[in-house]
Amino acid sequence: MIGRLKGLLVYKAPPALMVDVGGVGYELSAPMSTFYDLPDVGREVTLFTHYAVKEDGVALFGFLTEAERRLFREVQKVTGVGAKIALAVLSGASVDDFARLVQAGDITALCRIPGIGKKTAERMVVELRDRAADFAGGGVAVLTGKGGAVPADPVTEASVALTQLGYKPAEVQRMLKQAEPGDSAEDIIRKALRSMLKG
Repeated sequence: MIGRLKGLLVYKAPPALMVDVGGVGYELSAPMSTFYDLPDVGREVTLFTHYAVKEDGVALFGFLTEAERRLFREVQKVTGVGAKIALAVLSGASVDDFARLVQAGDITALCRIPGIGKKTAERMVVELRDRAADFAGGGVAVLTGKGGAVPADPVTEASVALTQLGYKPAEVQRMLKQAEPGDSAEDIIRKALRSMLKG
C-alpha cells in the first residue's frame, strides 16, 4: 500500500500528474481541488495517496489533504459510485461544500456534478448524511501556494480538463464564459465548476 509520496512534480495536466520519487516516476490521477494548489513543475510536492486495484490494472490517486482523500474513499462506499465519480465530486465541490450539500439533502446541486444522476445523489444523501460532518475534520494541505506558470493557452487547457472531468462540450463552452483575461487554467476551471455547482 502506498499512502504518501514526496518528490519532484514532473508533469501535470488534469486529471493526470507524475511525481519523481528517487528516480521512479509515479503516475497519479488527482481532483481539481488538488490541482489548484500544486506547485510549479520541477518543485517538490507531498501527496496523500490512495492505491486502487482494479480488474484491468492498478491506479494511484493523489491528494494534497487528508480530508480530500477521506472524502474520496467515503464517497466510493456509496452503492454504484467508483473512483471516476469520486474524483468528479472533489473536482466539482470542496470537501466542505460537498458535506454541506449532503447534510442539506440538496439533490439538485449534487446532480450538477458529472456522473451523478438523481438516484446516485439520493443514495449519497441517505448513505453519507450521518458522516458528512466528519469529512472536513482532518486535513491541512501539506503544501500550499498557487501552482503552475500560466500556459500559452489557459482556455484550451481548461476546456480539455473540463471535458476529461465528464462535462459535455456544450456545458464546457457555457462554463468557459466565466474566464477573464489573465486567468490561469486553474482559475478558469475553478470559476467554471463554481458556476456549475450554483446552477
